[in-house]
Parts: sequence; structure tokens; C-alpha cells
Amino acid sequence: MSKLHWVALSEGVSFLVLLFVAMPLKYVFGHPEAVRTVGMIHGVLFVAFIGMLTAYATEKNWDRKTLCLGYVCAVIPFGPFWFDRKYLAP
Repeated sequence: MSKLHWVALSEGVSFLVLLFVAMPLKYVFGHPEAVRTVGMIHGVLFVAFIGMLTAYATEKNWDRKTLCLGYVCAVIPFGPFWFDRKYLAP
């Protein structure tokens, strides 16, 4: 499996943890440090995913529509998993 595959899955998991674990901890239980920590991890993985996706798309000569779909999937919960299965998984 490619590095992009692992980054896509990691970014997807970090986004879900941010939305469904860290944010409730902050807003329901008053622990803002959860969002700071998970948010930083997710931010790094998001930037890595976007950069690696752009490089991969250039290497594979993807059309702009597919690349833009990858970008959109990066900001939708569960989107990276769908995109990975449809376009990146062997």
C-alpha cells in the first residue's frame, strides 16, 4: 500500500476523532485541550494528504475533476475513506 493510502486513512480517522471525540470533550465536558491536540494532528495530516494527493495526481495524470473530488472528500466526514477505496486502493 502506498504512503498516500496510509495518509488518507490517517487523515480520515483524525477528522472523525476531532469531530466525534475532541469536540464533545471541549463543548460538553469543558476540556479544550482535546481539540488543541487532536486538531494539530489532524491539521498536519490534512496538509500532508492535500500535498501528497496533488503530487500523486500529477504523477498519474489525473484530470482536474478527480483531483478536486479528492480535495472535497478531504473536508467531508468519511470522505477520505470513500476516495481511498474508489481511487487509491489497489
